[in-house]
Formats: sequence, structure tokens, C-alpha cells
Amino acid sequence: MEEVLDVYTLPADPACPLVCMDEASKQLVGETRAPLPARPGDIAHDDYEYERHGVANLFMFFAPLLGWRHVQVTDRRTRVDWAHAMRELVDVHFPDAPKVRVVLDNLNTHVAGSLYEAFAPEEARRIRDRLELHHTPKHGSWLNMAEIELSALGRQCLDRRIADHATLRQGVAAWQARRNSACATTAWRFTTADARIKLRHLYPVIHVPEDAEHAADQHVAAVA
Repeated sequence: MEEVLDVYTLPADPACPLVCMDEASKQLVGETRAPLPARPGDIAHDDYEYERHGVANLFMFFAPLLGWRHVQVTDRRTRVDWAHAMRELVDVHFPDAPKVRVVLDNLNTHVAGSLYEAFAPEEARRIRDRLELHHTPKHGSWLNMAEIELSALGRQCLDRRIADHATLRQGVAAWQARRNSACATTAWRFTTADARIKLRHLYPVIHVPEDAEHAADQHVAAVA
């Protein structure tokens, strides 16, 4: 936790930009009959019946210091899918950065070994050398600022029935363009010092024997 929080305090560095990465799924749902549009004095109506069209995956990349985000829609969320998304991150979105600092959670696909499942060893190592990975702790995914962006995406774009990948990609692209043009960012204020106060129950309690504490006090007094 402290490692991630300390990363958030680092100044912006074009040679090593900070990118938070997370993923979410979206169930694709189609209509069984045409919805009734809104009209004066009445809201729109959707039939309670629907058709399941599978599930899509969304990779969210968010650079909080740049106000930039990119959402990639995929059919699955396998190790290979993640590996290709990470190659796109370093080669397409940040080609001039020697290294990209990435905060991400502890999913079993979010590991360097996934690169070796997707690419030849030389290519996998090249991509790995461009990445500086910082994993959030178990049950600590709330430390990932990409979750905030996924929440905004869900409220502003995904809270409706979407039937297919094409419609999902179109809606996500429009949301992404609007957020990026506004340079929307996150003012993260939770620090390591705050964590040591508010989450002190997570830290071990060290009990010092009374004789050891007394000896330490005498040593301090002698030095003074």
C-alpha cells in the first residue's frame, strides 16, 4: 500500500509517466422489442425482457497527471489480451517514454509472465523492460485511481442496455474523447502518513519489554 501511495506523490516525469490500469466487464444485452421513446409527460419505456449477447471486457488506462485515459474493448480478459494491451500502451500511447510506471491490481493475468505467453522471449523482455509495475495489495484495489475512472465510465456511458461490441466501442470512444478533451483528472489526497493514522489496525504492534525500554531510556540519557 505504501509503495503505491508513494508513487502517487512523485512529480510528473515525461521519461516515466504514471498510468493506472484496471479492467471491468460489461454484459451485452439486447432488446426483445423496440423501446418506447420519451414523450411529453412520460419517460422512455424498456421492456423487462431482454436477450443476453455475452460479455465484453474493458481495459482502462488512466494517466492522472496528464488527464488522459484510454479504454480498450476486448472479447476476453486472458493473459494474452492483457499482454497485447500493455504492448499498445508502451509502443502506441507512450512511444517516447523509456519506461512507463504502471499501478495495477493483483489479478493473476497482470504479471510479466503473461508477456511471454503472448510474444517471443525477445519481444516479451523488450516490453517488460519498458514497464515499472506497482501492484496494489490484496483487498486494496481501491488504491488504484483507474477504478475511479471505471466508475465514471459506468455511470456516464454503460448504465444502459448495449447489445453488441460495435455499439459498446462507439459509446466508450465518445466518452473517452469527451473526458480527454476536458482533461478530467483525479485529485488524490490519501498519503502514506494518512494511512498510518487511519489504517493503523493494518500495521503490526511491537511490544517492547519494560527492561529493554528502560535500558534504551538510560542510553539516550547518557548520550545527552
